[in-house]
Amino acid sequence: MHRFETIASLRQHLAKIRSEQTIGLIPTMGALHEGHITLIEKAKKENDVVVSSIFVNPAQFNNPDDLACYPRTLEEDCQKLEAAGCDIVFTPSVDEIYPEPPKLRLNFGELETLMEGAFRPGHFNGVGIVVAKLFNIVQADRAYFGQKDLQQVAVIRRLIRDLSFPIELVRCPTVRESDGLAMSSRNRNLKPEERAQAPALFQALTLAHELITEGHSTTQAKAAVTGFFTANPNFRLEYVEVVNADTLQLVNEVLAPGQTAICLAVHLGNVRLIDNLVF
Repeated sequence: MHRFETIASLRQHLAKIRSEQTIGLIPTMGALHEGHITLIEKAKKENDVVVSSIFVNPAQFNNPDDLACYPRTLEEDCQKLEAAGCDIVFTPSVDEIYPEPPKLRLNFGELETLMEGAFRPGHFNGVGIVVAKLFNIVQADRAYFGQKDLQQVAVIRRLIRDLSFPIELVRCPTVRESDGLAMSSRNRNLKPEERAQAPALFQALTLAHELITEGHSTTQAKAAVTGFFTANPNFRLEYVEVVNADTLQLVNEVLAPGQTAICLAVHLGNVRLIDNLVF
């Protein structure tokens, strides 16, 4: 596996292979888990060369404490990528990606006003800028993102469409622990007793899904989830919404198969967790 820390060296290497080989890109912020590895494995099947980036992007954190607490395990991550068959890893410094603070501001319209956009102002601007940079640097044929960050996938889809990036977006299913908890780098920050309670997110999603499929309204399903977390004082529910799985717009009824999603965010102790169920 080749490892590059500068944009120039990575571009120089990719220029030699781009004309004859397809490239798959997996952007990450490190603290890799099995969910990331499944993205690598899928990209390996669909491309000649797989590139993964590891960069904790300060531009997408609206909370300095959240940025400071984000787990950083670079050398362990590189070992996992190499074992998974990743061909190239890009590990730039903050100064390499942002030699000066970016002046550009991206606005993703209605995606900025609901769920993650409403509770994390400026977050998607930071996501959009760093992903656009990676798309320009790597010039991959396909980019792979996990479904757990469903709203982020919608933002990337909008970025690709509006800026005409010649890249295919591949949305991959959420990978879960045996108890249902969605794999996330933030899970490392959970205390043992919190980790034991964390599967409640998937239980709440499953409850809402069952109610909706039994004919209850989306309002009733959301109320049940609210009550579910209210009954447990260790959780603080930030939002629960039923949305179009592609556009993330709120819906009041079930759409075609695979087009409806229940999304939620909660605080468990000092850790903020998100999850969703697409059906």
